[in-house]
Amino acid sequence: MRDGFPQLLQEEWTKFRTVRGWVLTMAASVLVTVSLGLLIAGGVRSTCVTGKGEGACPAPLVGPDGIAVNDRYYFVHQPLKGNGSITARVSDMTGQIRLPDAVPGVRNVKEGVVPWAKAGLLVRQSLKQGTPYAAVMLTGHHGVRMQHNYIHDVAGGPHNGPQWLRLTRSGDTITGHESDDGKTWTEVSTVKLTGLPETVEIGLFATSPGVLWEMAKAFAQATATFDQIKLQGANGSWRRDDVGVSMESDGRTPHHPGRVVESGDKLIVTGGGDIGPATVEGGLRADLMLIGGGVGLIPVLVAAVMFFTAEHRRGPIRSSPLAAPHPGRLLAAKAAVVGAVAFVAGLVASGVVVPVGLAMLRANQNPVQPITLGTELRVIVGYAALAAAAAVLALGLAALVKRGIVAVGLATALVVVPYLLATAGLVPWLLMITPAAGFAITQSVPTFAHVDVDQSLLGGYYPLPPSAGLAVTCGYATLALGVAIAVHRRKLLSGRP
Repeated sequence: MRDGFPQLLQEEWTKFRTVRGWVLTMAASVLVTVSLGLLIAGGVRSTCVTGKGEGACPAPLVGPDGIAVNDRYYFVHQPLKGNGSITARVSDMTGQIRLPDAVPGVRNVKEGVVPWAKAGLLVRQSLKQGTPYAAVMLTGHHGVRMQHNYIHDVAGGPHNGPQWLRLTRSGDTITGHESDDGKTWTEVSTVKLTGLPETVEIGLFATSPGVLWEMAKAFAQATATFDQIKLQGANGSWRRDDVGVSMESDGRTPHHPGRVVESGDKLIVTGGGDIGPATVEGGLRADLMLIGGGVGLIPVLVAAVMFFTAEHRRGPIRSSPLAAPHPGRLLAAKAAVVGAVAFVAGLVASGVVVPVGLAMLRANQNPVQPITLGTELRVIVGYAALAAAAAVLALGLAALVKRGIVAVGLATALVVVPYLLATAGLVPWLLMITPAAGFAITQSVPTFAHVDVDQSLLGGYYPLPPSAGLAVTCGYATLALGVAIAVHRRKLLSGRP
């Protein structure tokens, strides 16, 4: 670029800041985003039924990686001192799930298992919830898996029938194997549980997350039949624990308790709950504070379009003497200015609503998902980057269609409408192929493949990782601006208006 481009930038910045309507429109974006976010934060009151009755929900359980986790299952186990192993066959896996009531008031419970129902072999540091563990298991619809420390998952074979499993401990190293016949074994995965004590708990477990319907999880249990059980390094008696079971309001009666039935050499274990990330049950998320961000981007899009159309109404875009012979430099300067202004507006909005909203949620005794400083900064700065990319996209569309109302409509349809539809749980795949994909940068809790969630933004579902989503939006903005610059250069060179 020539030396005149900084001056061109200054001229365009002066134009923008001296037009009160454009400045107020950007300010309106901040006001809308912050107001809606704080309105939501101030209105949320979460309550839970515990053994002490109805009251404030407990703080989320946090696993070894700092993520909110679920840790409820039925465990038939023995202490293992030093190295050893457990081998067993899961010969059958059934369950019960609650479906929507066919008759109002009559519970509709049917036989079946949910996709991530789990039954298998488990070794863990202790029975304390949230402690490190490793498990090899058969699942409802996802075959054999090896999981550890709640968030890590490795696929084994695609088996859904009887399957032999083996879990071996050697120091801090845990290895899971699977077999179709109990003779030929295949390693599923090997993991290291740093700091594992000399004596651990090893045994058989069963659990099942709830079935998803009506944007919530309803009751589900899994029952697994274990036979041909062999232990090395442990030869005590079986202990039975319903780990993490919640109590009814009387404080004494377990809510959906698990159990074990001995039948000859078989152990039939029933459990409910989950061992894995608590993407919904772990509390309210930081990105919910930006739920008004979609609406808040509309003024940004309007300001960006007006910034171009005001110039266009005075005549076709031509390069100034400083910019010649590059007719696209004026568009580039406008894009830089409106992008920078949108970034600042987005930064102010997210920088206020996220920390203040989270503070309000905590002050009202709501459970809040754990969030690191790095993630919180990524959410705040990421929303600002999304606002900048959306503004550049709107400017590029305005330069192409040259009609303000049409450009605003197009930009809103591409950026805002898919976001609002995804928030309601409709056509979430639009967040993969439209500029609205950039909202993924505000995701504060990861999406885990081994957790079924309602496919809506309210349920925490983003189809793309944060950086990939923002890259889609930036790609659209770059394409729109690049095509607009090329079109205006060609028109100038051909002498057409």
